[in-house]
Amino acid sequence: MAETKQAEENPVVCISTSVGDIWAEVFVDKAPISAENFLAYVREGFYDGLIFHRVIPRFMIQGGGFDKEMKQKAAKAQIKNEAGNGLKNSVGTLAMARTNVVDSATCQFFINVNDNEFLNHRNNSAEGFGYAVFGRVTDGMEVVRKIEKVRTTGRGGHQDVPADAVAILSIKISS
Repeated sequence: MAETKQAEENPVVCISTSVGDIWAEVFVDKAPISAENFLAYVREGFYDGLIFHRVIPRFMIQGGGFDKEMKQKAAKAQIKNEAGNGLKNSVGTLAMARTNVVDSATCQFFINVNDNEFLNHRNNSAEGFGYAVFGRVTDGMEVVRKIEKVRTTGRGGHQDVPADAVAILSIKISS
């Protein structure tokens, strides 16, 4: 019963995109650092007008760092990686994007469109640490699938960029 109560306290966000809305529960109970980091960006409207800038079918869709001109938006400080929280990078989960440095996540996130077991925490080495899951899509997975299927190209030194931008119009906390 306590787990159900905690889950009820997790906020839900609406990610409004140029191709539809995605609703996601944010796991403040299981990934407090990642969740609060994401929600802080949401509260200040940081994501509004950015794009999903990296789309790889059968893998993930990534956004939260670049505008339509592929100009990177300045982020806040890097956060501690919570990949060891027991949550898995399965279909429909949201996770923090990062570089090869374990504790390098800032504002960018991705939505898994496959069960990406190789992204899960295996050990505390740089290679095995994994990517921190902090939420899951509760409604709008068809929108995620629509984004997954867009045509991509290379742009500004980046690969897998949607040829026609998929904008994040806003992300708002709904409950």
